[in-house]
Amino acid sequence: MNHPALTRREVIRLGASAAPLAMIQSSCAPSPPAPTIGIATLGFREMTNRQLAEELAREGLRTIQLFLSQTDSNYWKYNGRADLAAMTDERSKAIADTYRSAGIAIHSIGVYTNLIHPDPAERSANLAYFESMMRVGAAMGCHTFISEAGHFEPEGTAPKVPHHFQEEVWSQMVATGKELAAIAERHGATILLEPFFRGFLASAKRTRLFIEEIASPRIRALLDPANLLEINDLEEMFSQLAPYIDCLHAKDRKLHVDRGVPAGQGDLDYPKFVALAAKCAPKAPLILEYVGPNDYKQALAHLQGALKLTRT
Repeated sequence: MNHPALTRREVIRLGASAAPLAMIQSSCAPSPPAPTIGIATLGFREMTNRQLAEELAREGLRTIQLFLSQTDSNYWKYNGRADLAAMTDERSKAIADTYRSAGIAIHSIGVYTNLIHPDPAERSANLAYFESMMRVGAAMGCHTFISEAGHFEPEGTAPKVPHHFQEEVWSQMVATGKELAAIAERHGATILLEPFFRGFLASAKRTRLFIEEIASPRIRALLDPANLLEINDLEEMFSQLAPYIDCLHAKDRKLHVDRGVPAGQGDLDYPKFVALAAKCAPKAPLILEYVGPNDYKQALAHLQGALKLTRT
């Protein structure tokens, strides 16, 4: 079922939250250009790449974050790895051409493998998988890749300190991050790391410190404010990460709730979010996430409504 555009009540609510934006003090860029709006393909798993390209083109969406999750390219494996042997250069290029022939650009490719696993052999295999994804991306003409740090839960009794917060894991992750940066350097790739409040990159500050310790221009950030809503205010997120943000996820989340939801269905202050994004990361696209065929139009309308309010 398609959702309607913003109701009058929603516009009034959004307008009220947008009013204080003029008071936000920021050293970020003035007079930002209109942002690029894109969409993640992960929520459209029942469609082929061609069907999805045609659907998005009809709605005027011209940018995607590609996940290998469509029926004719189903290699998606969250927090792990998949066998990409069948993703030859020819097949990869054909998928990219399907979108480009519809006027749709591929901004980035989702990898989301496990970089935090304690077994060195597992980490090595996952880094090799990441490198294989870079080869797929190169054949597609895309050199930007997205990942979280990954998740690991030890079997048996839970430790007093979660695995991702243990002291030795920080050093292990820095070493893994530097190895990933070296791989990215060889392939001319850029890796955007996405923080999440229940993982290793649990806050904007921790993410900034991690990126700065790796100290490579190949490792940057994707900010998804809904992932940090429980921990950071929007101003904190942007003040910590602004120099490193190359992409933004536009989804939502209710406070004190684990599950993310489409834009407009949670507690994220969207007018403030898009205003700060425009000032602090004006070149970063806003990628709708956690949406599929039945709800992406509603989320798109909510995002567009927030953007319109901030530009009036």
